Amino acid sequence: MIQLFVTGGTFDKEYDFVTGKLFFRDSSLPKMLEVGRSTLDVNIRTLMMVDSLDIGPQDRENIANNCRAAETDQVLITHGTDTMTDTAEYLAKADIRGKTIVITGAMIPYAFGSSSDGFFNLGSALAFVQSLPAGVYVVMNGRYFTWDGVRKNRATGLFEAV
Repeated sequence: MIQLFVTGGTFDKEYDFVTGKLFFRDSSLPKMLEVGRSTLDVNIRTLMMVDSLDIGPQDRENIANNCRAAETDQVLITHGTDTMTDTAEYLAKADIRGKTIVITGAMIPYAFGSSSDGFFNLGSALAFVQSLPAGVYVVMNGRYFTWDGVRKNRATGLFEAV
């Protein structure tokens, strides 16, 4: 089984056509797995629905505690891209043993349809969480990176090795 933790981020944002603002309602993960015809055994749990710029130390500890308590050694976390690498570092240093933890996100909300990279990132992350050894990884743009070997290039909107 794969444990999926939802933390929010652009992945799950929706657009309010009246106010022009992005907001959170429900996670898109169940629908994405259904549309993608996934046959994987997954457990989805929402930990929070916040923009990653609003994730603080207590939130990261909550994520770490949930990773520790997960009954599986395969954990996938959806997360906002702005501080994804900060959370990856926190988890890598949180003494969580024997688990493969993959963090992924999207630059464009899934609710925006085919222009979103969320579907591709989710599929890649599901494959990598099943195949990588224990450790903490960031998966974006079809690639995986170790927690300490990645950065978000804000000029291109892509994640790259450092």
